[in-house]
Amino acid sequence: HVNVTVSIEQEKGNSLFKAGDMEGAVCCYTKALKLSASKADSAVLYRNRSACHLKLEEYNKAESDASKDIDPSDVKARFRRAQAFQKLDRLDQAFLDAQRCAQLEPKNKAFQELLRQLGALIQQKSVQLNSTDARVQQMFSILLDDASKDSDREKVKAAQNLVVLSRDEGGAEQIFRNDGVKLIQKLLQSKQEEVVLSALRTLVGLCTEHQSRTMAIVNELGMDQLCAVMGSGASTVSLAACHLLQVMFEALTEGMKREIRGKEEAMLPEPSKELRSMLRHLLEMMPASNVSGPGRDSAINLLVKQVPRKSFKNPDNSPTLWVIDQGLKKILQVAGSIPELSDGPPLTDNTHMSCSVLLSKLYDDLKSDKERENFNKICEEYIQQHFSQSALDAKLRAIQTVSVLLQGPSDVGNRTLEMSGMMDAVISLCASKDVTHQQIAVEALIHAAGKAKRASFITANGVALLKDLYKTSENDRIRVRALVGLCKLGSAGGTDFSMKQFAEGSTGKLAKQCRKWLCNESLPPTSRRWSVEGLAYLTFDADVKEDLVEDKNALMAMFELAKSEDKTVLFAVGSTLVNCTNSYEVEKPDPQMVELAKYAKQHVPEEHPKDAPSYVEKRLVKLLEAGVVSALACMVKQESPALTEASSRVLGRVFLALVERQEDRGTVVAQGGGKALIPLATENTDAGKVKAAQALAKIAITSNPEIAFPGERIYEVVRPLVSLLSLNCTLLQNFEALMALTNLAGISERLRQKIIKEKAVPKIEGYMFEEQDLVRASATECMCNLVLSTEVQELYLATGNDRLKLLVLYSGEDDERLRKAAAGTLAMLTSEQPELCKRIPGTTTHWLEIMQALLLCEISDLRHRGVVIVQNMIQADRDLTEKLMESEVLEILTVLAKGGEGTSDPVSKIAKNCLDKAVEYGLIRSREGKMEGTEP
Repeated sequence: HVNVTVSIEQEKGNSLFKAGDMEGAVCCYTKALKLSASKADSAVLYRNRSACHLKLEEYNKAESDASKDIDPSDVKARFRRAQAFQKLDRLDQAFLDAQRCAQLEPKNKAFQELLRQLGALIQQKSVQLNSTDARVQQMFSILLDDASKDSDREKVKAAQNLVVLSRDEGGAEQIFRNDGVKLIQKLLQSKQEEVVLSALRTLVGLCTEHQSRTMAIVNELGMDQLCAVMGSGASTVSLAACHLLQVMFEALTEGMKREIRGKEEAMLPEPSKELRSMLRHLLEMMPASNVSGPGRDSAINLLVKQVPRKSFKNPDNSPTLWVIDQGLKKILQVAGSIPELSDGPPLTDNTHMSCSVLLSKLYDDLKSDKERENFNKICEEYIQQHFSQSALDAKLRAIQTVSVLLQGPSDVGNRTLEMSGMMDAVISLCASKDVTHQQIAVEALIHAAGKAKRASFITANGVALLKDLYKTSENDRIRVRALVGLCKLGSAGGTDFSMKQFAEGSTGKLAKQCRKWLCNESLPPTSRRWSVEGLAYLTFDADVKEDLVEDKNALMAMFELAKSEDKTVLFAVGSTLVNCTNSYEVEKPDPQMVELAKYAKQHVPEEHPKDAPSYVEKRLVKLLEAGVVSALACMVKQESPALTEASSRVLGRVFLALVERQEDRGTVVAQGGGKALIPLATENTDAGKVKAAQALAKIAITSNPEIAFPGERIYEVVRPLVSLLSLNCTLLQNFEALMALTNLAGISERLRQKIIKEKAVPKIEGYMFEEQDLVRASATECMCNLVLSTEVQELYLATGNDRLKLLVLYSGEDDERLRKAAAGTLAMLTSEQPELCKRIPGTTTHWLEIMQALLLCEISDLRHRGVVIVQNMIQADRDLTEKLMESEVLEILTVLAKGGEGTSDPVSKIAKNCLDKAVEYGLIRSREGKMEGTEP
């Protein structure tokens, strides 16, 4: 019974392999292997699974399977292993296997060809290595010789050449083996910035996707030196060091998942020791006074990217727990630092926001109430420790920490805000004569007002205070912040026109003041940023939206801020644009429920008249004229924790609104929108990815994709589009993705291969059965372009499926668009694979009627497709031609061959070719230009 099951799974796997479903085949072979008790059967199964892994480009797995229980005389397994070794760049081992295959089967051309290829590659690599080795030695001699008269410029050039060499695997290995790390260590201490940058970039080349070299470099260089470089004052050097550490993290963590452990064969120890060392040093950088502001931001950025889980499907959150245990207090120390007070570490404008993001990410990564309670306890103890001190500076640090928590894990922030005396202290400090103290308190009050739990309390207790500050303060820094507090409280009704907190017109006055401050270049950028925060709340009001888009100077000032060094403004700008374009998520209430609510005298949300589509459309045009797309493109580029998932999500929504009108898409592309959308569609929340992918689809439908996404970028568009082919997406999103993929599939074979590799074909086939006419037709159109690929043709050639039958039946449907797509696919397939022509009569008893209907169709495109299919059938098989000539097809072709009104020249010409072939077969004879059937 077990043997029968093994055999069934093996056969299933073989069928799936032939049909091109490699992943399905792997599953079947794996099941069979678990059940197999026979060594001979297992050897065949491993060999077959290895072939699947080769097709899937999983070369480590292919090599592993081909090596399992290998019989010295098993040429197939050896050949597969040789192919895998070749792809893994282990050419010597590949050559030995290929040589053995050629010895066992000397006449096998495939073995001889592989042997020839490998010989050439080994020789080429040898020449290259000798050349690379000589160049590495030359650069080393220039850089190591302190006594030489080589100028500083020569040394800089030699260091830059080392970077180029390190980007090639051969060069990287030569540098590493020739004790290059010691040289790089020396270069890192250079006083020339270009030399230090080159040293860091060389290390990037050595570490990229190479786990063993990375482990050795971390241990040899030590994290102290790398962190010191990252914490230095030079921002370019700091960013380069940050990038190096990012590459190191990826090599140590991702390396194991992807099975990229360098090119070495030996299994390496888990790199947890090196990872912990890196994390510990980053945490120690947090409160250190000798670390620059940009260096600290880089350390926070690395922790944001590397510590929390990438997916909640992964159950292991131990790195987060370790960081909370070892470093949460250090992070809170930075969160509570106030630059105006002398004894804190140096900060940038972005540091507090970056801390909020890191704290939020760590808190979200916790799995249980116990873990969350521990996080809360550490935060509360830290804040209480400072708040309970008599010194005012300590209390201010506690309030500043609460502010950062309210912007990050707000549940934690709310708990700390409710600590005894905290809110009273905030309120009383708002009246302080010291501007710094007043500013910290007002900011805390504003962040508290953003939380629904506190808003009603602050409306009752804080509005009068904020109004008083706004009217009486002589300092614009305080006035702008008080204004934002009023804006937050005034927007509590959101988009609901009938739920305004303040008197009619007062939001307009507040917005006017915000725009005035936004355009005032004499104000510090942080204060101008706060004015955008105010607009983010006030633009829920449609009158405010209208005023803002009419004020071109305010729009330009906002866009310039979005492009500046201050990344904390990103979410506020994004939110303002979402409001202006009405691209927020609003569920339309059921009309019947609205009537019931009115009857029951319950509150019913009302829409502002200026939020009607005609107003929104005009606002979009004004934003595009002001250059919104180039600002969005700059915002997307930001390598900062401030570009949070929430920021990415709102930017995706804005882009989707901007490409809604077909006539605006060219402008969006011209201003760099196509390029900016790709990261939003790949690195975002699930909802954000969908919005950005849909915007990409709209662009790819109406613009030339090769112009909208030039060069290699066009291949990056495929995956987001395929992601829209999901049941979780709307039918409109499915339809637009299919249309966009149709355009891409018509461009080149490489793009078709990318679409196939992204596993789009089964999804597209699924939509060919969709009830909605447009979706079904667009899926069939997409298939029409994909059948140009041999892999897709092989799916139709495989027996035991109804793919061909579906196309024949669709060619007889009433829906013109579907009929054209199906007949076009059929014409293409029967031309490329004549064998399919013979199978058409077996698909349906109505096949002949369908062909005749195509030939007689009044629509010239369908008639042309029909005559091409008939021509392919006639050229493919004499018996098939005989069936066609015995039917009304002969008469129809004779009429079409004569041409005349309504018959295009190509149709007439192809019809004549059909009849000529029938004459050649001897099935009909030509008499004075007329065609007749032969006597039976």
